[in-house]
Amino acid sequence: VPPENIWVVTSERYAAIVAEQLPDVPCDNVLLEPCMRGTAPCICYAAWRIKKRDPRATLVVSPADHNVRDTAAFAQSIGECIEFAAETDAIVTLGIHPDRPSTGYGYIKADLSYSSSRKQNIYAVDGFREKPDLATAQSYVAQSDYFWNSGIFVWSVSTIVNAFRVYAPAISRIFENLLPLYDTAEERAAIAREFPNCENISVDYAIMEKADDVYVRPSSFGWSDLGTWSSLHAELPHDSYGNAVVGDGVTLYDTHDSIVHVGSGRRVVVQGLDNCIVVEKDDALLICRMSDEQRIGSFRKAK
Repeated sequence: VPPENIWVVTSERYAAIVAEQLPDVPCDNVLLEPCMRGTAPCICYAAWRIKKRDPRATLVVSPADHNVRDTAAFAQSIGECIEFAAETDAIVTLGIHPDRPSTGYGYIKADLSYSSSRKQNIYAVDGFREKPDLATAQSYVAQSDYFWNSGIFVWSVSTIVNAFRVYAPAISRIFENLLPLYDTAEERAAIAREFPNCENISVDYAIMEKADDVYVRPSSFGWSDLGTWSSLHAELPHDSYGNAVVGDGVTLYDTHDSIVHVGSGRRVVVQGLDNCIVVEKDDALLICRMSDEQRIGSFRKAK
């Protein structure tokens, strides 16, 4: 992909990091959010921005914190989705074949009886499921028509812009009204003024769960969303007891299938834990069961 076709949407506070890590990406292709408003506003902003430059573009939207081990298989899946999206008005997402009953991911239920006439391995979406409890996740994994929701989307720019107009018109109006200012000196100030007026909502809620013609491409390419501790545990090297350790002063006794992540030089001894998360950050220590990691947000608010 040529650098001029790569776009980054991120927080203003990460601008210097993006410039350092992606020096070949033009600075005009780095869109900075003045505040957090979920994935729907940032995707809508990028879509309108790109539409002004290339009205016939096909977009691949991918989070930055994913790990892909088999890049060739990933490229094949993405290529098929690009061809399909360019030929149709479809919204396409990648569904990952689950290899464990994860409670940290949402799930996609596919209608495997209905595949596209253009691509036999792209199927209609029957529905989206929230992050489940363990028993529900186990039932999903036991079935062949449930896939992890990767959060990776493929669509033509006209398709996604029209979807925002229909399903999230208030958000769409904000960025459509700014169209004359894109690629001008006034864009940054206009975004700073208008972006906070957007509803704080994910693209899943704003678009994916409402739209028609939504398809999924089941895929296996060693995918992991590193936004959860269980996913990071799965990706890191393990000792003979299934433990993953980050930190040079950690000693484990009678501990299995856990992750310990502490600062360099911190002396930590862990005894008798199974399937747990032990994390130190900013002089705070978190210890919880891996199955309860979705509660970490509420734990962080504890006094």
